[in-house]
Amino acid sequence: MLSYEELLAAVTATSGDSREVRDPATDAVIGQAPVSDVAALEVAIDRAEASQRAWAALGHEARSEYLNRAADAIEEHAEPLAELLSREQGKPLNGPNARFEVGGAVAWTRAAADTPLPVEVVVDDESGYAELHYRPIGVVGAISPWNWPMMISIWQIAPSLRMGNTVVIKPAETTTLSVLALVHVMNTVLPEGVLNIVPGPGRTVGDALTRSPKIGKIMFTGSTPVGKRIIEASAPNVTRLTLELGGNDAGIVLPDVDPKAIAEDLFWGAFINTGQTCAALKRLYVHDAVYDAVVEELAAVAAAVPMGVGLDEQNVLGPLQNRAQFDIVDRLVESAKASGARVVLGGNPDREAVGNFYPATLIADIDAHQELVLEEQFGPALPIIRYSDVDEAVALANELEVGLGSSVWSSDRAKALEVAARLEAGTTWINSHGGLHPMIPFGGAKQSGYGREFGVLGLQAVAEPHVISG
Repeated sequence: MLSYEELLAAVTATSGDSREVRDPATDAVIGQAPVSDVAALEVAIDRAEASQRAWAALGHEARSEYLNRAADAIEEHAEPLAELLSREQGKPLNGPNARFEVGGAVAWTRAAADTPLPVEVVVDDESGYAELHYRPIGVVGAISPWNWPMMISIWQIAPSLRMGNTVVIKPAETTTLSVLALVHVMNTVLPEGVLNIVPGPGRTVGDALTRSPKIGKIMFTGSTPVGKRIIEASAPNVTRLTLELGGNDAGIVLPDVDPKAIAEDLFWGAFINTGQTCAALKRLYVHDAVYDAVVEELAAVAAAVPMGVGLDEQNVLGPLQNRAQFDIVDRLVESAKASGARVVLGGNPDREAVGNFYPATLIADIDAHQELVLEEQFGPALPIIRYSDVDEAVALANELEVGLGSSVWSSDRAKALEVAARLEAGTTWINSHGGLHPMIPFGGAKQSGYGREFGVLGLQAVAEPHVISG
């Protein structure tokens, strides 16, 4: 097993163009991330294209064996990977953070390897016979984000490889080393040319990846505006797309809840990864009958959760990954305060301190159409909106153009299911928010994207359906 120092040395740039990488918690320099150009991208695409047929010819069983070996390698290097992730992304080692993310990368790799996808007989009667097969698309271009850089990269890489595609991945510019390290570890067991990584700017390398006629499929997790640009750039080649785009997830708390019983799950639904999660709870609608109690219990939980440098074992909330995101959260909270909303907790960052730390913030008595409610904050600030009629809450939850996740909180499952059926989102959770499972399909509705990841649907999404009839 490589140590942290050896793993970092394996991915740190020693020549060519590079970018200084700093820990968002301490501002300490971690290393130098390589910065590639479009020429390097084209070499990687050609390498992936040249390797694809042989990889596909191995068949499902052999490819699954390789993926399980890759999962073994990630697991073997779990601690140095988690340390690098914590230093670069900022998330703490403990809690649902760095070690959790590396463990998720292992679990999703194994799930992609082991999920059966047999040939489906769709017709077998007097009218005829037809089978549905799933063939490789070719080369998959993956573009991963900075909030869960390792795990979301695996969501793109593992199913693509399992289905016989090769991959060219472009990591986010601010979490390059983490994904380079993940790919380095996987490539100790994968055949050469099957998994390729090209770090570089989105405006050049990312754009060229989406425009390449040699790319058969693009998988992207990120903002809706960038997703729209990918649609436009890839359209001339009719490139297949899976887009998991921005969300502004709503949660609706019904009047029959026990506020104390749900407070901790509400907190982690909103504040997992310090709020930097696409499917985190980002606006909470609470019935007037329990509003004050829910706010009080949620504040009690939030006040007790330690935030700080990720390598300190006691911390479970960390800094925002980059200063630009800090500034977005700060602007939105200040806007809410200026509107007359009540700050229950937080809202008072030390803007001069080292590190991108924004305190866990709860904003109550806020107008349903205030900026903090309508705009995705992607950070540790939760607006809590009072309502008196559930139809009103459903209408408010549904009125935005995004619909990634949502949740309903109630002690009556039947009532919760009734409300859940009315919400416009890719996933609606009952009495929890944001939990994912490698066998449960995940993706967005409306402008939160299209296509599904995970499980059988996720494998089918990175393959070409082929009907053989007769």
